[in-house]
Amino acid sequence: MTKFKLKIASRRSKLAMVQTLWVKEQLEKNIPDLEVSIEAMATQGDKILDVALAKIGDKGLFTKELEAQMLVGHADIAVHSLKDLPTNLPDGLTLGCITKREDPSDALVVNKKNKIYQLESLPPGSIVGTSSLRRLAQLRYKFPHLNFKDIRGNVITRIEKLDSGEFDCIILAAAGLKRLGFESRVHQIIPNEISLHAVGQGALGIECKSDDKEVLKIISVLEDKVSSQRCLAERSFLRELEGGCQVPIGVNSSIQNDEITLIGMVASIDGKRLIKDESIGNIKYPEEVGKKLAEKLKLQGADKILSEIFEQFREK
Repeated sequence: MTKFKLKIASRRSKLAMVQTLWVKEQLEKNIPDLEVSIEAMATQGDKILDVALAKIGDKGLFTKELEAQMLVGHADIAVHSLKDLPTNLPDGLTLGCITKREDPSDALVVNKKNKIYQLESLPPGSIVGTSSLRRLAQLRYKFPHLNFKDIRGNVITRIEKLDSGEFDCIILAAAGLKRLGFESRVHQIIPNEISLHAVGQGALGIECKSDDKEVLKIISVLEDKVSSQRCLAERSFLRELEGGCQVPIGVNSSIQNDEITLIGMVASIDGKRLIKDESIGNIKYPEEVGKKLAEKLKLQGADKILSEIFEQFREK
């Protein structure tokens, strides 16, 4: 019997390859007559490492090259860290599957001299490394006495910079550390009260052509219903605010019985203004929950904060 062949487009970074190999293994395990290959490449976000992410612009920073491969027929699916996937996709492409989510929290990683501290007890002036405006804004709001410094590169590079003494601590996604085998470096899981996580953080999104029914059926075996409902609510919230991956917008979602609770925040980059609220609704309509929360924050001034941030980006 002829095997069905499926080609995955993936970023070349170690974390991306670990995630893509997991998808490959799971698909082949669940569908015996499937033969999966991987086409790895560098994206714009991987190539530009000497500029802060927010200054580059985030419209498909880590996804455009992968999407181009699908649109010209050189790949059937693309595997993304869902937090990197824009909420508005190119014509002809769709988010076909959301996998079971790892812990979406942010994590504190410290160098040896700071092992006695938690984030809340770091001495004034401690240098905290992060490339995320979302983390930066929330941490500045809570800890104005700390110093924040941009850090780029993959997870391993960032940990090397930390251990060399360039930073006192860095903030990374707990899920990425776990997938790369660095779970032992998680010094503290940062509570939601301090830092709400990125939209979709911890989940993988599998993108494919909207009209490719066979591929959509194949990848559906990896769909996790609960993770999908939570992430769809989060992505709807982000889309309604017209925010992007590099804007200070954070979320937390949970499901209990037939209800989904979504908490969201928008903050100014300087950390002086932070708006937070929540929305609760039926799990059958997760996107409505996200839209409702976005409207609540807009009424409290989220639009003004985001407009000011976008204006800053344009000036730069």
